[in-house]
Amino acid sequence: MKKRTMKISTLVKRALNNGPKFSPSKGMMYLKDLPVGKMFETKLGTRGVLIECNVNAQVVILSVNVNKEDVQYYLGKKLIGAETEVYK
Repeated sequence: MKKRTMKISTLVKRALNNGPKFSPSKGMMYLKDLPVGKMFETKLGTRGVLIECNVNAQVVILSVNVNKEDVQYYLGKKLIGAETEVYK
């Protein structure tokens, strides 16, 4: 029986067309799916409010779990990835 083989270019085109479908972890959601103005919390305990979400999400960080010396750096208005996993 003759075995069929595909060209590498065909395999690449199929992989790019079908592409991976990502979803957030159980019990979490992406920041882009959260309504504007809602509070969120990440796995590491960072809390904030979503201001705007396009390609990236503009947020105001209210609290973080870091050394007291570094807290001021993380607080305030920040731009983070829209596909960041958060708790509602």
